[in-house]
Amino acid sequence: MDGGGAYGAGMAGSPFDPKTFIKKPSVILRIVSWVFSIIVFGCIAAGGSYKGICLYGGDNNACGYGIGIGVIAFMASVIFLILDAVFDNMSSVQHRKYVVIADMLFSGLWTFMWFVGFCYLTNKWTSSNNTVILPPVKDQAHFVNSVQAAIAFSFFSIGSWGGLTVLAVLKYRKGVSDAFSSTEGYGDPSPATQGSAPYSSFPGSEGTDPYQEPPFGPGKEDTSADYQPPTY
Repeated sequence: MDGGGAYGAGMAGSPFDPKTFIKKPSVILRIVSWVFSIIVFGCIAAGGSYKGICLYGGDNNACGYGIGIGVIAFMASVIFLILDAVFDNMSSVQHRKYVVIADMLFSGLWTFMWFVGFCYLTNKWTSSNNTVILPPVKDQAHFVNSVQAAIAFSFFSIGSWGGLTVLAVLKYRKGVSDAFSSTEGYGDPSPATQGSAPYSSFPGSEGTDPYQEPPFGPGKEDTSADYQPPTY
């Protein structure tokens, strides 16, 4: 998981380091998910249908679903990569929190969407008589490979988006725990100061005050005997 300050970010205002950025686990998974999404919607758009008929059992909704989640995943990956790049320079902890929550919710949702897509496309491809709607034999390899590649990378996308969900959850939990630990220090005196009073005690109550003599000390001289009343 990414280390650093609040919600896994570095110090605000620090210079952008491309090498450090590209090595972050969330960035690596984001780029992998971006590539997978291109393969899925590219394969379906280029070889998922023949003469207007979807090769996934003739169900055009299956082709539309695969292209739709692929395009949305592509755009979301680009947006979150930009947010990852500027995340460390967000001075507001509240804004960082919103970005992490959005990442966590979207990644979790798209993990589920990819799982549904994988099951949907696989079921349509295996349960139908594909030889009826496939193109001529000389072109079948291209279309079959495209259809199967989309199914395979839909499965791989479940893992990549699932990993992004886990990283976002860990980042959110770290941010919440850091927020609680920072507020626990207020009003909690340290052990070194728990036994001392906040104000100094009354002079003479503890030890000897160097700035004031005790009123009835044993060494105080009685000057009343030397007093002579005036004569008139």
